[in-house]
Amino acid sequence: MKTLLNVGCGLSNISELKGFNNGSWKEIRFDIDKEVNPDVEGSLTDMSMVETASVDAIYSSYNLDHIYAHEVPIALKEFYRVLNEDGFVVAQCPDIQTICELIAQDKYLEVLYESDAGPIYPIDVIYGHRWYTKNGHEFVGLRVSVGGEMQVVYDALAGKRRVLEIKSRSTNQSTIDDALRESIVCKNVFSGLVTALNARSIEVDYLD
Repeated sequence: MKTLLNVGCGLSNISELKGFNNGSWKEIRFDIDKEVNPDVEGSLTDMSMVETASVDAIYSSYNLDHIYAHEVPIALKEFYRVLNEDGFVVAQCPDIQTICELIAQDKYLEVLYESDAGPIYPIDVIYGHRWYTKNGHEFVGLRVSVGGEMQVVYDALAGKRRVLEIKSRSTNQSTIDDALRESIVCKNVFSGLVTALNARSIEVDYLD
């Protein structure tokens, strides 16, 4: 029997995956969120707990877009490492051009599709699933304003958004990314974010 690695599986399982639910595949569910009870807990950029050349296929549905752009090659290298010589990847990612067209047409609150977590709207694709952040998951991200300023966006559990604008445009983005990654695992994420930015001498203006 062939082995399928369902990366970023969430609540899904092989019975829902067309082409793999024919009885000839054994599934390994892989996710960073322990609450979905994965077989293996880990991140896309560190799949060291999966042996090299140990799987026949990888299924990745809408999770490569959840990591930073510079981390995508790292994740793809991990995919390549764990696949056997004849292995293949089935990957789905958002069509950002279409999403932006819908937003420009004021259709940002029209349902795109139904997911396990509920309906997904264009605005969710850009800023993160609102139900997910509202019901116990915090979000920290980096964006660039229309004027070209880098801004750190923090969405609290209660739905409150705080925006921190980086004072210097010459600040290295990878340094900001390191601060964001450090903060998201803190018990108090916002406090951890401020501490991580200060530790790297990154000055900010509070816009909220």
